[in-house]
Amino acid sequence: MASLLYFLCTFLTFSSYFREISAVNYVVKNEAGLQHTGGTKFENIIGGIPYTIQIMGQINNFIWSTVLQENTPEDRKVLENDSVFVYIKDFIGGEAVTWGSNRINVSAVYLRDYNEPMDLKWEFTSLLYHEMTHVFQWNGEGKCPQTVVEGVADYTILKANFFPPGFKPSGAGKQRDQGYDYTARSFEYCDTLTPNFVAKFNKMIRKTYDVSFFKTITGKPVEQLWKDYKAKYPGVNYSRLN
Repeated sequence: MASLLYFLCTFLTFSSYFREISAVNYVVKNEAGLQHTGGTKFENIIGGIPYTIQIMGQINNFIWSTVLQENTPEDRKVLENDSVFVYIKDFIGGEAVTWGSNRINVSAVYLRDYNEPMDLKWEFTSLLYHEMTHVFQWNGEGKCPQTVVEGVADYTILKANFFPPGFKPSGAGKQRDQGYDYTARSFEYCDTLTPNFVAKFNKMIRKTYDVSFFKTITGKPVEQLWKDYKAKYPGVNYSRLN
C-alpha cells in the first residue's frame, strides 16, 4: 500500500494539469518532486497542483476584471499556447520569477525555508498574485522602467489584500520610482485622484512609455504627484522605512 501511495503521489507531482478558465490553460509542474522538502511542502501544505490551478483561475480573473480591467480579448496579451505555466523548481536567488511571456518559476528552496508570520499557503498565493500580474500586464514593449513594472505587480497584491506584514505603508519611500511596495503605495494614492489609475496607466503603456502619462491620467506632472503624496502622510517615520 505504501509503495502504491508513493507511486500515485509521484505521478501527481510530475504530471501537468490543464484547466481552461476564461480561455486560459493553467499548467503546473512540481519539478522539485517529493524528494525535495520544498516540493513536499508544496503538495502537503499548499495543496499541490489542484489548489494552484484553482487559485490561478481566480487570480487571472481578478487581474483582468479588477486591476488591469482588460475586459476584452483585444485588451489582453496573446499567450503562448493560451497558457500560463507554473513550475516548482529547485533554485536559489529569490522567491519566484516570471520568464518568457507566460512562465513562472517558484523556488522550492524558498518554500522549504519559509518561516514568516503568514502561513506558507498564504505566502504562495501572494507570490502568484504578483507573478501572474507580470504575465498579463503591459510594459511598453520593454520601455517601461522595471521599478514601475514591479510596482504594478505589488499593487495587485495590495488590491487583493495579499500583501505581507512588512509591506511599506502609505507615504514611505525616498523617490517615486523606488519600485515594489513603495511604488504600489504611490499608485494607490493616484487611485484616489483618478479612479482605476493603474488600469488606465496599463493601457497607455501597451506600446511605449513616457513619464508624461502620469499627467495625462491625473492632470498633475509626476513630480507634483510625488510631492503631494508625501505631504499627505507627514507622520510616517521615514528614517525607519526609507
